[in-house]
Amino acid sequence: MLGGIGIPGLILILVIALVIFGPKKLPEIGKAMGETLKEFRNSTKDLTQDDEKDNKKQQ
Repeated sequence: MLGGIGIPGLILILVIALVIFGPKKLPEIGKAMGETLKEFRNSTKDLTQDDEKDNKKQQ
């Protein structure tokens, strides 16, 4: 997905985000994104575990 973005591209994105949101808002945004990603992973993990349980019951 981000295979075409190198280190200079990531630095540029971070600088632009810093200019747009400011240094005080960035940690809050990062925390919210991290929590969202964690919740998504947990939900995905639960779904795959439920599917595995259903498959075992059918066998």
